[in-house]
Amino acid sequence: MKQNFYGRSFLTLLDYTKEEIQELLSISAKLKAKKHAGLECLPLKGKNVVLLFEKDSTRTRCAFQVGANDLGMNVTYLGPTGSQMGKKESIKDTARVLGRMYDGIEYRGYKQETVEILAEYSGVPVWNGLTDKYHPTQILADFLTIIEKFGHLEGINFTYFGDARNNMGNSLMIGAAIMGMNFTACAPSDLWPNQELIDKCYELAQKSGAKLKFTEDVSEGAKGADVIYTDVWVSMGEPDSVWKERIEKLSPYQVNSDIMKKANETAIFMHCLPAFHNRETVIGEDIYKKFEMDALEVTEEVFESKKSVVFDEAENRLHTIKAVMYATLKEEK
Repeated sequence: MKQNFYGRSFLTLLDYTKEEIQELLSISAKLKAKKHAGLECLPLKGKNVVLLFEKDSTRTRCAFQVGANDLGMNVTYLGPTGSQMGKKESIKDTARVLGRMYDGIEYRGYKQETVEILAEYSGVPVWNGLTDKYHPTQILADFLTIIEKFGHLEGINFTYFGDARNNMGNSLMIGAAIMGMNFTACAPSDLWPNQELIDKCYELAQKSGAKLKFTEDVSEGAKGADVIYTDVWVSMGEPDSVWKERIEKLSPYQVNSDIMKKANETAIFMHCLPAFHNRETVIGEDIYKKFEMDALEVTEEVFESKKSVVFDEAENRLHTIKAVMYATLKEEK
C-alpha cells in the first residue's frame, strides 16, 4: 500500500485525502477480482473484530461479516440488545473493554459522537457502518460502482434527489467534493445540507475542481446528469408522524421515467437500499393504504430498468468494506 492506513479509523470521508480514497478503491477492485476468481486470501488470519449494531441492517452486517471471514478473521456480532453500551455501561467503558479483546470495531447506530468516542477510547481501528450524520462505507461502494460503469470519477455529473441533509446526502457531497465530481442536490431548500458542511465542501471542491449546485428545480437537477441517486425519505428511527409531511414535500422529487429521460442517455440510477419501489414489503403496503402511493422515492419502472445498478452497489459494499478492514488492520513490513 502506498498510503499509511494501518491503525486508523474510518469515521468520515473528511478524514481521508483524494489519494487515500483512490487507493482504497484500488484495493477494493483487487479484492473483488480475487473473490470472483475464487482465490483464497487470508491476510488477517487470527484477528478478531466486533460488529456493534444499534440499528439493524442487511448489507452492512453481511458485508462486514463476509468480508472479515474472507480475510481470515473471527467475527462477533452484537445487535441492538447484545451489549450494555449506553445502558449499564458508558460508551467510553465499552470502548476500552472491546479494545482489549478485539483488533477492530464496526459501529452502526445513531449519533456520530458514539463512533468518535469508540475510536478515541478503544485504541483500535473503528469503522463507521452508519450514523445519522455520515455513511462513508456506502460512498466507497457507490464510487467503485461508478468507476466500473464510467471508468472514472472526475467530471462525473452526479445528482442526488430527495432529503439531501441526511447521512447519504452529506456523505455523497463530501465524497464528490474530494474526488472532483460535480454534485447537485435537488431538494426543497430546507432539506439541503447544513451551511457549515456546504462551506467545507466548497473548500474541498476548490482543490479538486468539483462543482457544487443546490436547486429545487427537478428539471435543472436532472439535466446532463450521469448519475441519478436517491434514498428513502424517512430514515430508521424517525417517528411515523413525519411520513405525511415528508411525502407531501418530496413527492415532486420521486425518481421516475421522466426524470431519467432528462438525464444523459448513458445515465445510471443508484440507491443505497432498501428502497420503497413497490408494495412488496410490510411498510410499502402500509404506505399504499395510508397515502395511495405504489412507490415512494423511486418507481418500480426505474428501479427494475437496465439503467439501475443498485445491486452492483450492494455487492460492492462487500469489496469496499473488506478493503477498509484490510488497509487499517494489515501492518506493512
